[in-house]
Amino acid sequence: MRIKYWIWGVKISEVKNNTIFKNFVLFSIFRAFYGTGILIITWLLFQNNDTPLWISPLFLLFSIFFSRFIFKKLKTVLKWN
Repeated sequence: MRIKYWIWGVKISEVKNNTIFKNFVLFSIFRAFYGTGILIITWLLFQNNDTPLWISPLFLLFSIFFSRFIFKKLKTVLKWN
């Protein structure tokens, strides 16, 4: 027997077709991969003795704005509404 309703009586099909839910899932998947890459790059920058200490926080600040740009482009490429 398949479950037709969610916890609060909302149909699962309504949740899956919700634009906000779809965007949340896409953004979560994007942040999982992008965030892992950013953490690895930041760690490598911080561990490198040749780079100044202020480079890592500057890189993280840049990645905040760059990730929004990439996510918007990803949504247009995937034709995600």
